[in-house]
Amino acid sequence: MRNKLIQFVKEQHGEQVRKYTGEPYFNHVYAVAVAAEKSGVKYGFEIGLCHDLLEDTGCDYDTLINALIEFGCFPPAAIWIADRVKELTDKFTTEAYPYLNRQLRKQCEALRLHTISREAQIVKAFDLIDNTSSIIQHDKGFAQKYIPEKRAILIGFKKLPVEIHSQVWNCLFEAEEQLEIA
Repeated sequence: MRNKLIQFVKEQHGEQVRKYTGEPYFNHVYAVAVAAEKSGVKYGFEIGLCHDLLEDTGCDYDTLINALIEFGCFPPAAIWIADRVKELTDKFTTEAYPYLNRQLRKQCEALRLHTISREAQIVKAFDLIDNTSSIIQHDKGFAQKYIPEKRAILIGFKKLPVEIHSQVWNCLFEAEEQLEIA
């Protein structure tokens, strides 16, 4: 199942690249998947690998479930995985809420993320860690906005295991130190 899912996710992300490095976007979702799996979260690899599908590709919820089942996942597990991916999909987008500015959209999204499942919060934490290192390295100007937005999310992440909670906060603290030095 794993190899088929990897290929599916690669195909869905197609030619997408990371904003600052130009590397294939797949590298990001794969890094999040590996970190989530190592953390021991249930279906962490699958959720991490798919976490941006509904938001950044043409893949929809039903397509994801059907693909997971086709690749050998039991239907209840496929639905469970897709539900976690759906939780990780940004709801407060510019398209859905054009009358809200970025600050209000991010505040609403942070509040929504406070309510998502433990598994989704764990994957989101690893997503944040992977993104923060890239943003701090390549765009300190945007990082000035990004870091406070991520702090607002983490403040409400009450379901994270202590070690992951510490890891993600340390990532933000180090990023803030780098911004102060710059």
